[in-house]
Parts: sequence; structure tokens; C-alpha cells
Amino acid sequence: HVTQDSLRKNISFIPQDATMFNRTIRENIEYGKIGASDKEIIDAAKHASAHMFIKKSPNGYDSLVGDRGIKLSGGQRQRIAIARAFLKDSPILILDEATSALDNESEFVVAKALSELSEGRTTVTVAHRLSTIRKSDRIMVLTEEGIVEEGNHEQLLEKKGMYYKFYQMANELS
Repeated sequence: HVTQDSLRKNISFIPQDATMFNRTIRENIEYGKIGASDKEIIDAAKHASAHMFIKKSPNGYDSLVGDRGIKLSGGQRQRIAIARAFLKDSPILILDEATSALDNESEFVVAKALSELSEGRTTVTVAHRLSTIRKSDRIMVLTEEGIVEEGNHEQLLEKKGMYYKFYQMANELS
């Protein structure tokens, strides 16, 4: 009973490098729900922690983002993509390395917005940074052989396997 159209309606996808169109910020957010009201767009931007930087833009929500969003920082592009997903309000969310290309400050803001967006949704997160997945209900460690470990953060640390090794290495670097 699943159609391509029903999949599109029920899934929001936020990749590492979010697609931006050479249109206004408003239109880029509205792509999540064509015909959305200004209030819906602004509410979505607020949830995505994007409203403040948008207000400071030369023309606010009517500022052009440039080809592929060139006039925006990586964090700003991610927050617009998150606003799109908030506006779409789909039950399934797929995050593909959604914070990997961000600096620490932007990652913190984006991670907070993604955490709020994930609430009450089935969320599939593809990530290399363990901080991105730490609070997940279920984590699967994938290698060339397939799934080699599965569990939540605490369970995987207790196993002292591959996840534990990655966690120890990440802590040594910080």
C-alpha cells in the first residue's frame, strides 16, 4: 500500500549538505509545505533556531540565499533545512550526517533543534560523531560485515566492543 507519493509525504530528510534553491529564505522553508502561511513558516524557523539570524538578514525572510545557499553559513543552511522539516511535520525523520560539517557552536544549536524535531517521531540517524547519537533509543554499529553491535549508549559501553572503542577514542580527543 506504500506509494512513492505516500513515502514523500511521510518522510523528512536532512542531509549533511542541505539543498537550497536560489530563492528567498521564506521559499526555501516553504518547500517543506507548499502554501504554508507566514505564521507557520516563522513558527518553524523559531523551532529550528533560525528566526533570529533570518530577522537580521538584509531583507529578513525575503532575503535571497544564492545558488545552493552560498550566502548562508553551513549552520544557517542546516537550520533552514530543519525548519523545512518542522513545517512538513512528517512522522519519519532521516538525518544523514546532519551535523558533521558544522563548527562546534553551530553543531550545538543544530543538535538542540534536531532533538526537538525528533520528539515523537521515528528518527533514523546516520552519524560518525557519537555525540549525535548518544541519546538514541537504539544504536546499530555498522561495518563492512553489516550490523556488529546493537543497543543503547549504556548497553554498548557495557559490551566494551567497537562502540566502546570509538567512545574512548572520542573522549581522548576532547
